[in-house]
Amino acid sequence: MGKQITKQQNELAVFLERYTGQDGLYDTAIPFLRIARKSNITEPDYSVYKPSLFIVVQGAKEVILAQEHFRYGPADYLVASVGLPARARVMEASSEMPYLSLRIEFTVSQILEVLNDSEIQVNPTEKTKRAMYVSQIESSLLDAVIRLVHLLDNPKDIPVLGPLFVKEILYRVLQGPHGTTLKQTAIEGSHTHRIKDVIEYITNNYHEAFRIQELAEIANMSVASLYRHFKEVTAMTPVQFQKQLRLQQAQHLLLSESTDAADVGFRVGYESPSQFSREYARLFGLPPREDIKRLKEKSEHRINL
Repeated sequence: MGKQITKQQNELAVFLERYTGQDGLYDTAIPFLRIARKSNITEPDYSVYKPSLFIVVQGAKEVILAQEHFRYGPADYLVASVGLPARARVMEASSEMPYLSLRIEFTVSQILEVLNDSEIQVNPTEKTKRAMYVSQIESSLLDAVIRLVHLLDNPKDIPVLGPLFVKEILYRVLQGPHGTTLKQTAIEGSHTHRIKDVIEYITNNYHEAFRIQELAEIANMSVASLYRHFKEVTAMTPVQFQKQLRLQQAQHLLLSESTDAADVGFRVGYESPSQFSREYARLFGLPPREDIKRLKEKSEHRINL
């Protein structure tokens, strides 16, 4: 990292430590900004990544999308341009140097606003790209992020300046080497934009069976074209994508409710309890009951520590 970026990340680290003080995930007065602090390396945690920019201020993190690994630290940032089920783990953290990061959520309409107000070139027919990537961070981007984060000290300024700083942040990302990925998400008619519509449909109806022809109609593509572009964007087939959503939701339900595993399987869309248990174990490494017992014991151990 260059000296300026190191200085900026150190400034952010001091601010985030003051704001957090102990491990946890923190929602903030800025609705689209979330802060994380971890003082230890973690096991993979499964979640759906909303369209967001992720910046590690201190430490390092790895996100795993299907079989692809994206590792990033203070010299990089990660972008998810559509909603993606993935798993992530903190790779570098200690009590002396805790992992510190922030997430800035954005919308397609915000990307479009930046594109409409700038001279950034747009080509709807550009090749479909993966909707998650890591890119080298730049001082100009960090400068806008620092100004956004410091709004937490001046809450009255958030409604006016918050959206302006996010617009600047998106402008910097769109100008970056992977900016095309964000552009394609927002441009109506592009393959990525049409796949985004399919992703939203599956996400909103993950517990229901679908016909692949139905998804192809949503995307206005042939079945073969849908398969190809969906995998290029998400690294998964539509069926694999839906399975990830179902199993992640099942784990969440089992952790938050005292519910029978078979009942949860039915609720997330499985007709066969044995198939649910088998696919759950394939993703999480243990059958539902054993996995939840392990997670709860681990949580209790952290509390006792």
